[in-house]
Amino acid sequence: MCGVVAVIGKQNASELVIEGLKKLEYRGYDSAGIASVSEETLHVIKSEGKLINLIDKLSEVSCSNLKSVTSTSIGHTRWATHGNVSVENAHPLISENKVAVVHNGIIENYELIKNKLISEGYRFKSQTDTEVLPHLFNKYIKLGNNLLQAGRLVLKDIKGAFAFVAMSLEFPNELFVSRNSSPLAIGLGDKSNFVGSDAHSIDHLTQKIIYLEDGDHALINLEDVQIFN
Repeated sequence: MCGVVAVIGKQNASELVIEGLKKLEYRGYDSAGIASVSEETLHVIKSEGKLINLIDKLSEVSCSNLKSVTSTSIGHTRWATHGNVSVENAHPLISENKVAVVHNGIIENYELIKNKLISEGYRFKSQTDTEVLPHLFNKYIKLGNNLLQAGRLVLKDIKGAFAFVAMSLEFPNELFVSRNSSPLAIGLGDKSNFVGSDAHSIDHLTQKIIYLEDGDHALINLEDVQIFN
C-alpha cells in the first residue's frame, strides 16, 4: 500500500519527509520520490526500489542542500497499480515543473480527464492515473485561482477513492490535501504542520493529530490548518 508524507514549515522538511517514509516501509512499495521547493524552483527526485536508493540520489544531486534548507516538501512510496515500476511512474507526479502531487488510491475517471487535458495541450510523461491531478491543478491556477480554489475545482472533476497532497510554486507555503475512502492525517505543530497517510509516519513530530473524514479537504500553511467538508 502506498505511503504519503508532507512537511511544511521546517527548514529540514525534506529530511523529515524521508524519516516519515522510513516509518511507512512496512506497507510494501516498489519506488519512492520526494518534491521540495527551494529558491523558487520545484525539485523532484525519484527512484525505483527501496528508499535507500532515493536517499542516495538525494545526497548525490547538485541540489543536495535541499536536505537542510527546504521548508515545504512532499514524499511518497508507491506500489505500482496504473503503469509498471519506473522512475516516470513514481510519485510525485508534476505538471510543467510548477505543481507536484502525491496520491494514494485510484482516480476512476482519469482516462476521460487525461484525453481532455491532452486536447488542451498538456503532455503526459507517465502511465499513471495520478498525473491528471497536477495537470488539473496547474490548469486551474493558470486561470487565476488560488490553491484552495483550484483544489476544489479538481475535486469536482475527479471520481474515485483517494488521498492526496498538492503543492505549487505559485503558493510555496501552502499545501492542499483531500481524502475520500483512503486515510489521511494532519499533525499540528508550532509554525509547522505535517501530513501522513498513516499517523505513525508523523506522530514523532507532533502530539496533536487530526484525522480527516471522507469528503474532507484542507488548506495547510505554516501557522494554520483550514478543514472543510
